[in-house]
Amino acid sequence: MKIKRTLGERIFNVFNYTYMLFLSLICILPLVHVLAISLSNKAVVDAGRVTLIPIGFNLESYKYILTKPEFIRAFTITLKRLALGISINMLLTIMTAYPLSKEVKAFKHRTFIVWYFIITMLFGGGLIPFYMTVKATKLMDTVWALVIPGAVPIYNVVLMLNFFRSLPKELEESAMIDGAGHWTILWKIYVPVSTAGIATITLFTAVGHWNAWFDGLILMNKPENYPLQSYLQTVILGLTTMLGTTSIAEDWKVLQVISDRTVKSSQIFLGALPIILVYPFLQRYFIKGIVLGSVKQ
Repeated sequence: MKIKRTLGERIFNVFNYTYMLFLSLICILPLVHVLAISLSNKAVVDAGRVTLIPIGFNLESYKYILTKPEFIRAFTITLKRLALGISINMLLTIMTAYPLSKEVKAFKHRTFIVWYFIITMLFGGGLIPFYMTVKATKLMDTVWALVIPGAVPIYNVVLMLNFFRSLPKELEESAMIDGAGHWTILWKIYVPVSTAGIATITLFTAVGHWNAWFDGLILMNKPENYPLQSYLQTVILGLTTMLGTTSIAEDWKVLQVISDRTVKSSQIFLGALPIILVYPFLQRYFIKGIVLGSVKQ
């Protein structure tokens, strides 16, 4: 049976769709503009004629970047950071969230530990103590400096804790009757049925590591150790000399079709491309996982 909507509901739907369309355009149009510049000819880019459609289509800036050793090295460091960061973050998040999801009678100090974690999340020690701690532990200029300090993301622990608490208690009770311990219950029952929640938090973690640039700038003394986003940040801020390097100056054919702006735009788009490609595959888990536990029985 078709439900007849009231005038107020129709007005709200029109407003809602318009508002969401507006937000979507705000997010998409800058990326489309950057892509158009990266694919356009140098002359039209310098003249400011490119908006959303490439003019004088060419891929020379992408060819130049993909053969640039600095970009490849920064990209490799970021991939290493992602592999280590996601593995460590998810392992520690799951193992921390499981005991904290139990009732106080099963884990006596649960409330105290949860509040301790939340306080550390809200009140940090500051940038200088953070830097001194990393330096004192000899992690500077290593990929571990980008991974270890944020190994236990408290916000993700709270999310995972709520996912675990939303699972039926009968699952754990029946497993215990069959002789399973907490380790078995966690990895063979809780984790398999929490796929949506784990996928959501994995996406949060991956995006966080991929987009992080500030820690790379302050924890890496050598530019060759910069992750991709830190490298792009230096490129964007100091690009006036980018095409003045010896290697590019020797190739006058390349200089005729690319410029600082096209190269910068190409690097920015390539930096965002992996997340754009991965997101559609995780979206169905993301939508389900983000609302899991929001409805209480």
